Amino acid sequence: MEAMVIGPKYECLLFDMDDTLYPLSAGINLACRKNIQDYMRDHLQIEESQIAEMCLGLYREYGTTMAGLKALGYEFDNDEFHANVHGTLPYDNLRPDPVLRTLLLSIPQRKIIFTNSDKVHAEEILCRLGLEDCFEGVICFETLNPPAAPSNGLSKSQDCMLFSGEPSSDLNDLNRSDLRPKSPILCKPTIESMEAAIRITNVDPKKTIFFDDSIRNIASGKAAGFHTVIVGRSSVVRGADHALESIHNIKEALPELWEGHDRSESDAVLASAAVETAVVA
Repeated sequence: MEAMVIGPKYECLLFDMDDTLYPLSAGINLACRKNIQDYMRDHLQIEESQIAEMCLGLYREYGTTMAGLKALGYEFDNDEFHANVHGTLPYDNLRPDPVLRTLLLSIPQRKIIFTNSDKVHAEEILCRLGLEDCFEGVICFETLNPPAAPSNGLSKSQDCMLFSGEPSSDLNDLNRSDLRPKSPILCKPTIESMEAAIRITNVDPKKTIFFDDSIRNIASGKAAGFHTVIVGRSSVVRGADHALESIHNIKEALPELWEGHDRSESDAVLASAAVETAVVA
């Protein structure tokens, strides 16, 4: 009788990027919010007294303010929006993170970024952190929302980062309608975005770990079947299997990622710059 072959427990790690690979204290989030509100005032002519509450409400309802604005019928160019929102962010606040780089490179499983941000912003962030070659690919705004194919049949998104050539028709089918106005933008935390990520990356969600700083994204990831890790918190939240105050503490929370692999080299580097934060499993 042949022995049953058991594969690895985890095969892929999906990482959110903003406020997950670097701390909220970097100020990127706050500056991004201000730029969105400025865009709403200057380009969409929304009454300034309504902008702050509207911005927050749309973010909570749709996952991103951009998706909410589109749902309400505001028309604007996606690239122009991203250029205005991300063009003046304080990227200089970010520094290379050699400890995180060493940690990521020591992880034997597939590693993929899953962000609502656009390609240009994702590339800038990863470059600033010195992590641009630590991931197999990036699922970004253009991946989930590819432009319509031109007459030659080739999508503009095919020159984006890895995984950005998913056919738009399939992805649009995932964005199911509900009682609220439907947004043409596909993004986290919708279950449809999680299903799209699973299909695009061809992963088994039961063998995939999803890292994110958003409680809503974590809940949606759990509903899609992922193992989940909430980042930037000291205790678990609904839908989270683990909690990390810092992304640097993956090894303490999930040592099984390295089971059966040589850890001596990465251990030596990490030990010299260990980050002391709480881990809740």
